[in-house]
Amino acid sequence: MRKLCFLLFLTISLYAQGVTVKIAAYNVENLFDLKYSGTEYSEYIPNTIWQWNRKNYRKKLQNISKVILDINPDIIALTEIESDLALKDLQKELSHRGLYFRYRAIANKKRTSVRSAILSKYPIRKQEIVVSHSYGVRNILEAKVIINSKPLYIYVNHWKAKSGPESKRILYAKALKKRLDKLPKNTNYILTGDFNEHYEEHKTFKRKRKHNDTKGITGINHVLKTIDKKGELYTKKTLEKDGNYNLWMEVPASNRWTHIYKGKKEALDHFIVSPSLVDKKGSYYIDGSFNTFKAEYLFTKGKRKKLYRWQRTRSRPIHHAGKGYSDHLPIVAEFYIN
Repeated sequence: MRKLCFLLFLTISLYAQGVTVKIAAYNVENLFDLKYSGTEYSEYIPNTIWQWNRKNYRKKLQNISKVILDINPDIIALTEIESDLALKDLQKELSHRGLYFRYRAIANKKRTSVRSAILSKYPIRKQEIVVSHSYGVRNILEAKVIINSKPLYIYVNHWKAKSGPESKRILYAKALKKRLDKLPKNTNYILTGDFNEHYEEHKTFKRKRKHNDTKGITGINHVLKTIDKKGELYTKKTLEKDGNYNLWMEVPASNRWTHIYKGKKEALDHFIVSPSLVDKKGSYYIDGSFNTFKAEYLFTKGKRKKLYRWQRTRSRPIHHAGKGYSDHLPIVAEFYIN
């Protein structure tokens, strides 16, 4: 009887300790498969003058895999994945290299060129949030990840690029917020992916007529409630129950970026977490674990370093060069799941 009680106590103690989960997010810059579907960007139509062929496809898979292997996450949210076939091939490539993700999911119910996806070592229950029925508007992927028998909701976003106004991105924010409002109280969730918005978009876009068609209202700051009444981003101390905490507040302002456009650094990729992951009462974000993954090989060489994105030749006819990585840097954070 004593032995049985001891084993029961040991089991409960081990379970109560929880588990640390490393989660990453990465815009891989256009991973297209080699099957023609009619929605490809012209340079990714298989076996044309652009040379999107088996050789370059394999190289792209290898390069993405190298980044993910070096991060070594338990879960990774991915954007700009064409299809489940491309995601499956990436999953296989990682397995061949010793990193096993048993589960995968992709938002593939909408006909779009690229989609949001996720690879996970933990079971996933997938749903998709429909943002709009208009062509080209991507669905948001909802991945209910089961860890220690507890659900962690991860929402993988890829909002409209800044080629369009803020009203286009607000559509995504409102659809996401509507779904979040339906979740049970104190649900643990992470909003991640490529939002195509800076963490202080409400400050940076006001004078840009091209973007500001919403009278200063932004999706990431106002709709998703990442700022307080004074217009400042929430800190851990000021976070309110109906707000959300952007993990960019965890690092110095000079390090808050994942993308460079015309020489300007921007934080377009985010981890925005629920208040329940900040209050330390159950599962929680591990302080100091959030950062950008900045391996040296992700940058070009020389004094003026740029992101070593997927390359095209300069000589004509222009085609895929079979080298490079992405025009975004990955972000990483750790969570303790009780």
